[in-house]
Amino acid sequence: MPAHIDQCIPASIASEIAEPPNRPGMQRISVVGTTGSGKTTFAERLAGRLGYAHVELDSIHWGPGWTPLETDEFRRRLAPHLAAESWVVDGNYGKVRDLVWARADTVVWLDYSLATIMGRLALRTYRRVARREELWNGNREHFRVQLFSRDSLFLWALRTYDRRRREIPEWLSMPAYAHLSLVRCQKPEEAKDWLRTLPGEPADDTVIDMKDL
Repeated sequence: MPAHIDQCIPASIASEIAEPPNRPGMQRISVVGTTGSGKTTFAERLAGRLGYAHVELDSIHWGPGWTPLETDEFRRRLAPHLAAESWVVDGNYGKVRDLVWARADTVVWLDYSLATIMGRLALRTYRRVARREELWNGNREHFRVQLFSRDSLFLWALRTYDRRRREIPEWLSMPAYAHLSLVRCQKPEEAKDWLRTLPGEPADDTVIDMKDL
């Protein structure tokens, strides 16, 4: 099991915290969770709060035309980022988990309900398509793909939700990851309240609310 488990601070008591806790060991953080849970936005805010580099695994993995990197190349390109003293990495890729978690000291698990995830995914997809947002290397999302194809993220979220919730505790129980501390947030409000307990500049809640949908 992880060396330490820290539940996110519930919204009902967050306002009672006078001083942020001191977490000197939280230097390299892996943010995980089902597709649509808001890993990247949360990781951006966490990295900004702590003054760390933010590494988005999707941005490394996906080349132009939604072409994925071969595993060896993915690992090679990621390695220099992980060599830094401090960082926040977001993503679930099994092909690089051993690299990320071997260097990490903390895992933040956004373990939200399926209803929350699907609602966020729907709003995020609408925003990305309506605004023609470029994601990585010229890639954009399209309604046709997300609603009417086997590559739909909605289908992927449904297929992987239960598996992810089963696998993450299994991975964390492995001896190779016994050094990791776990922060498990089961509601978006808990994740935001936990951010507020950390040292650094206060998170902009308006930005979080708009971008994590």
